[in-house]
Amino acid sequence: MKAYDIVIVGGGPAGLAAAVSAKNSGVDSILILERDKELGGILNQCIHNGFGLHTFKEELTGPEYAARFIAQVKELGIEYKLHTMVMDISHEKVVTAMNREDGMFQIQAKAVILAMGCRERARGALNIPGYRPAGIFSAGTAQRLVNREGYLPGREVVILGSGDIGLIMARRMTFEGAKVKVVAELMPYSGGLKRNIVQCLDDYGIPLKLSHTVVDIRGKERVTGVTIAQVDSKGKPIPGTEEDYDCDTLLLSCGLIPENELSREAGVEMSPVTSGPIVNESLETNIEGVFACGNVLHVHDLVDFVSEEAGAAGKNAAAYVKGERKEAAGQVIKMNPIEGVRYTVPSTIRPDQMEDKLTVRFRVGGVYKNCYISVYFDDERVIHRKRPVVAPGEMEEIKLEKAKLLTYPDLKTITVKIEEA
Repeated sequence: MKAYDIVIVGGGPAGLAAAVSAKNSGVDSILILERDKELGGILNQCIHNGFGLHTFKEELTGPEYAARFIAQVKELGIEYKLHTMVMDISHEKVVTAMNREDGMFQIQAKAVILAMGCRERARGALNIPGYRPAGIFSAGTAQRLVNREGYLPGREVVILGSGDIGLIMARRMTFEGAKVKVVAELMPYSGGLKRNIVQCLDDYGIPLKLSHTVVDIRGKERVTGVTIAQVDSKGKPIPGTEEDYDCDTLLLSCGLIPENELSREAGVEMSPVTSGPIVNESLETNIEGVFACGNVLHVHDLVDFVSEEAGAAGKNAAAYVKGERKEAAGQVIKMNPIEGVRYTVPSTIRPDQMEDKLTVRFRVGGVYKNCYISVYFDDERVIHRKRPVVAPGEMEEIKLEKAKLLTYPDLKTITVKIEEA
């Protein structure tokens, strides 16, 4: 059995950034395992711009952003295997994988970084009535068909869900000569970034109907039309509000799910809110030496934040492998997201193990206007930041300082919540 200090599962933006960071932190024995035929993950099909503003201080397309990290991996001589499917990760950090060249093989790792990314929610999970004709695609599949394979999925399009990929595909299909008739969104707010609503829908006159969903799909061999209806506060269609649209294609952009089958089987504790692992300040799971980062941990809106988080995971995994971590003094602070805050990453913090500054990321559960993001150390309010608007489509963050936390030796809970102005 071969042995490596760090094995990274996934060669997308998170896996690449984690590998580069671990190598720069002084660990040489690193292996990336990627199931696709090339490194770069989903970025290879995201040919629109808007990537890299935080990381490289310039605007890049997805493939350009990925290429920069792939170049760093190659320059640093980091090993990687493509076309390689990871089958299992044991509690002892034995990684079982398979590919054509090596068959089934096992690797003993000192640390494992989970960076498998996420997948789209499929039609089967959405309970839409109607036939099952051709012409129904997830937005990401359509994106791959158009941008990588050179196929146009259809000419007359309805999109269900206003996630970022759906919004971007509304614009992309319009560029390719298709007519996007409407984007329907079940929630009373959009799931995508504000800039994407403006740049992808408003600029092209594509209507966005909030609190609407698809209630019927027509067509036997191929989609011939869909019916959308308004929904009430419980998400149930309101009779009499139905509207028919003739179309040959329905794109689904109804949320992303972290790819955690491997993590679950390995015994990693999961968050019911994010569907990703529960991690501490080092992005380490409940299994010692197993770290998680990127969209497998929680779904990000910007790849720059994925890279930043993965960089921290790589650095922490390197410190773990090199035995540089201090013995934990015992103080563990629990993060407590309430009143509008759905979750936080990390979920627990050990002040003596953290960097000088720690970024805590979270998402809110609704649209709040003229509100405050407040942070309480037990019962004492320490942050009270005014925000004109916070929405579920945009990830929020707070910064915690180690020096400040160490002045509260008895601190048990850090509460993050939204307070009305």
